[in-house]
Amino acid sequence: MAAVTAIRAAGGVVCRESPAGPQICLVHRPRYDDWSLPKGKLLDRETPLAAAVREVGEETGLRAAPVVSLSCVGYLSRGVPKVVDYWAMRVVASAGFTPGPEVDQVRWATPAEALSLLTYPHDAEVVDRYARLPPLAGVVVLVRHAAAGERGSWPGPDAARPLDAEGTAQAAALRHTLGLFAPERLVSAPARRCVQTLAPLAAALGLTVEVDAAFAEDTFVGEARTGDATAAGTAAPAADHTANAVAAAAGRLRACSTARSTVVCSQGAVIPPVLAALSGAGTADRYHTPKGGAWLLSFGTRGPLIAPPDRIAPAPE
Repeated sequence: MAAVTAIRAAGGVVCRESPAGPQICLVHRPRYDDWSLPKGKLLDRETPLAAAVREVGEETGLRAAPVVSLSCVGYLSRGVPKVVDYWAMRVVASAGFTPGPEVDQVRWATPAEALSLLTYPHDAEVVDRYARLPPLAGVVVLVRHAAAGERGSWPGPDAARPLDAEGTAQAAALRHTLGLFAPERLVSAPARRCVQTLAPLAAALGLTVEVDAAFAEDTFVGEARTGDATAAGTAAPAADHTANAVAAAAGRLRACSTARSTVVCSQGAVIPPVLAALSGAGTADRYHTPKGGAWLLSFGTRGPLIAPPDRIAPAPE
């Protein structure tokens, strides 16, 4: 007997502040006469992140931006396995709610009220996880530059090496994916390939790419270091990194979290040790980042909650 393919869906715990404290958005579906979190099935070749933002918009009229990765919940839907990815989101804008056959009511409720209103235990589980999060400030999406060929194939200074054809396609895909976070700032290491990775996003949003040398690979490993580690996409030996460089870059990322959403583009030898320092757990090896890959850092009172690149990967071209 052939295995049953699970239905993939995504949704959001959309939050706003009110005099009564944080409130989340619930939707009522007349077809089932239930109260649930806004969610829906993935379209063909759509990522869970993109689907979550789209479904929230379609069901509530809200433009919402992801703030932190929540649960991936599995359950049976009329006998068929269903997997739903959830994100906590903030409200960016509203087009106004229009009742329809899919959703006829929207209601804002405190987490405690939501737990009593929600029809399904799996939705209550997600809200409970959200309610237990520490207070969060801004988010930073830390992305490694897109593909730019091999270091030895470029005849000029390495800082001037541009994106190749693959990297240009990756940057175009990242424009859509990173744009879901509604960034207010774009920051890049000085290398041309880093700035070019953010250029399509900057053009779409009308933002300027700020250049910060704290995120430059040469700050960490020096001009004389070998290219093998970088070409392989791994961090250089720990002895080559200076504690001051790691601390400076980590401090810059914390400073970026004062904005609601910031995208930072850096390089392969920088990201692993900085994330290891920020997390305070594990070695740099666990933060290996593919070119064009990105980490979501949700900064709170206990340090950042870190979601890995596979949670926010762009859809395949």
